[in-house]
Amino acid sequence: MNKLIRVFLTVILVSAVLLFAIARLNASQGFSGGNTLTIYNWGDYIDTELIDRFEKETGIKVIYETFDSNEAMMTKIQQGGTTYDIAVPSEYMIDKMRQEDLLIPLDHSKLPNLKNIDERFMNLPFDPGNQYSIPYFWGTVGIVYNPSMLNGTKITTWNDLWDSDLRNEILLIDGAREVIGMGLNSLGYSLNDTNKDHLEKAKEKLDTLTPNVKAIVGDENRMLLENKEAAIGLVWSGVASEIMAENEDLEYVVPKEGSNLWFDNMVIPKTAKNVDAAHQFINFMLDPKVAAQNTEYVSYSTPNKEALKYMPEEMVADERFYPPPELTEKLEVYENLGRKNLAYYNELFLKFKMHRK
Repeated sequence: MNKLIRVFLTVILVSAVLLFAIARLNASQGFSGGNTLTIYNWGDYIDTELIDRFEKETGIKVIYETFDSNEAMMTKIQQGGTTYDIAVPSEYMIDKMRQEDLLIPLDHSKLPNLKNIDERFMNLPFDPGNQYSIPYFWGTVGIVYNPSMLNGTKITTWNDLWDSDLRNEILLIDGAREVIGMGLNSLGYSLNDTNKDHLEKAKEKLDTLTPNVKAIVGDENRMLLENKEAAIGLVWSGVASEIMAENEDLEYVVPKEGSNLWFDNMVIPKTAKNVDAAHQFINFMLDPKVAAQNTEYVSYSTPNKEALKYMPEEMVADERFYPPPELTEKLEVYENLGRKNLAYYNELFLKFKMHRK
């Protein structure tokens, strides 16, 4: 009996030693819970050199995963299967996540670099006081077009897209808020309008655009526009910047009737396991030189006013992507319309796509 007890105790001791050794090994490789930071972001939305630098400076191992829509991101966080320490949702989704108690309040005392953010992009309605989110990138929704394919024609308004000479020349984003919003703005309505009569009128007007629509696409619009397979595209400003870098013939305009001013912000989900490291990373990304490097890589507009000092002058001076306050004040941020209204937007958008067929 004593022999059995000794064997049993030996097994327990050996197991404990092995578990301790494995834990130390994982910690040394950055995989322990306290030394790992899991980030959930849009695809190709950070300079990976900065992740390497953060890991070297802090000893924290970064696990980086991507999503392709706000809805997919929120669903995964709600399910809780993977615990993300940082996510980068858009403004309307931040509002929704805040209302559903999915976010941790930020400790601004741990974010000294927050002072570098332009005040224009702080304290917005979707997150008063920036209690839950910090600006990462911002931009507009507008029109990319190729004047050389349009006999030099300039586009300045949404309504220009209804010109009969533009048959089969327009690419639209596969997004209900963007396309229905375009229809609403073209009629002088808010892109957050929930009046069903206004929405129906916007959809009816969009139906008349059908002969000019070549396709409703996702990321393919970049290649199609670069290769001159279409003359016009409804795009986000960052995508426009990337496309224009490949084809200098292209122009970008934010229509006079109004458009969307969007934000992607960094948040800490409620299920986060490493809140301290999350604050460290957010503060790291707010460093002016870090933000400048990241902006040059991503091509979207930075809200970090100090970062502008470290960026190429031609980039900062381009009012198509850094519009003056008098223009940004005319633009609208997407509001959280609620499940019922959003479902109606999606229904109208689906009907519009079916109408094209």
